[in-house]
Amino acid sequence: MQLYEIKPIHRLKKPKRVGRGGKRGTYSGHGIKGQRSRAGRRFKPIIRELIKKYPKLRGYKFKSKINHSPFPIGWVAQPFNKGCGKNQKSKITILNLEILEKKFNSAEKVNPEILLEKRIIRKIKGRIPLVKILGKGKLTKPLIIDGCKVSKSAKEKIEKANGQVK
Repeated sequence: MQLYEIKPIHRLKKPKRVGRGGKRGTYSGHGIKGQRSRAGRRFKPIIRELIKKYPKLRGYKFKSKINHSPFPIGWVAQPFNKGCGKNQKSKITILNLEILEKKFNSAEKVNPEILLEKRIIRKIKGRIPLVKILGKGKLTKPLIIDGCKVSKSAKEKIEKANGQVK
């Protein structure tokens, strides 16, 4: 038996390449070719060097205020605040005039604190929310509205019922 006569055990089996596991398809999230796809890739993004130079500008609100910077003024770094604040609920509670008609007597004052006491609104993240009053429904009682935002149609209806908006 000579060396050239030896045949491999798995003649048709090709060598395993690229991905090597990871459950993300052929390339395992590395993409095709380039420095990022090679083993041992650990290069730093440019922004990290800037943040190390200027420690007071760190964090998700990092803004470039340096004239010689490659980033425009007012630029906000994305990697540090990715997804930050995307799902925050709006802190404005909307009320209609029909609710105020049912819950309040005539010449009574309406503000966020009183609305909270009467359990018409509730706190959002431990704070009293801003209240906006919309003009849906009828209003017959004169009410004094203070500390709330009011739509045009609601303001007209309140003033028509001899109420006040402060």
